[in-house]
Amino acid sequence: MSTFVGNGKVAIITGASAGIGKASAVALLKAGYSVAFAGRRQAELEAAVASAGEDAVRGIAVVTDVCDPASVKALFEKTVAAFGRVDVIFNNAGIGAPAVMLEDITIEQWKAVVDTNLSGAFYCTQEAFRVMKAQTPRGGRIINNGSISAHAPRPNSSPYTSTKHAITGLTKTTSLDGRKYDIACSQIDIGNAATEMTERMAKGVMQANGEMAIEPRMDVKHVADAIVHMSNLPLEANVQFITIMATKMPFVGRG
Repeated sequence: MSTFVGNGKVAIITGASAGIGKASAVALLKAGYSVAFAGRRQAELEAAVASAGEDAVRGIAVVTDVCDPASVKALFEKTVAAFGRVDVIFNNAGIGAPAVMLEDITIEQWKAVVDTNLSGAFYCTQEAFRVMKAQTPRGGRIINNGSISAHAPRPNSSPYTSTKHAITGLTKTTSLDGRKYDIACSQIDIGNAATEMTERMAKGVMQANGEMAIEPRMDVKHVADAIVHMSNLPLEANVQFITIMATKMPFVGRG
């Protein structure tokens, strides 16, 4: 039976109102963590926390805009005020631009994706460093959502794919710079988890050869289980990169 105390570990999940973020946050609650659900929509965040049932007593909803450093700072302050520390952050918040030809993407669309997917992850990482290196016991774990687009792009996806390639660079530099503070950094590359964002894949999406094809999806629970596993590792061990995907989706051999 769950208790308010849980396992004593604390996690922050961005983009936690739905999809991968919500599934991961709820899974961490059920694994005994205290969890800050971060996102831009108050009602949806509160509903996500409540969906954890009796474990919801260890969850809080914190309205956060990861594009705003002040909002990110407030997220960490509220989490520490509620739970005393931060052991894990999953940088999951992300958006894409419309799937239009590269030359038709607006500057505003490009900046919105970069601000959320890359700058937002950096702001959260920077704040995590400040908190994790100062707490006792020292250290923690940062997990970045890279997506398999960090390795292979889809057609008409230059903003999203560019940021996910950049996340790999952020993961590597964070891993290196975090060593002296006992901060580990991981990247999870996810392909075709069954969420609201991937509903279109069941109807058909553009392939590299220009054809439309239906793509298999997997239960988002498998992603959440991977996040729990990565989070539970002692800081002396790290899953540096992990790819979890629908077995029969086009990834190996795209194009």
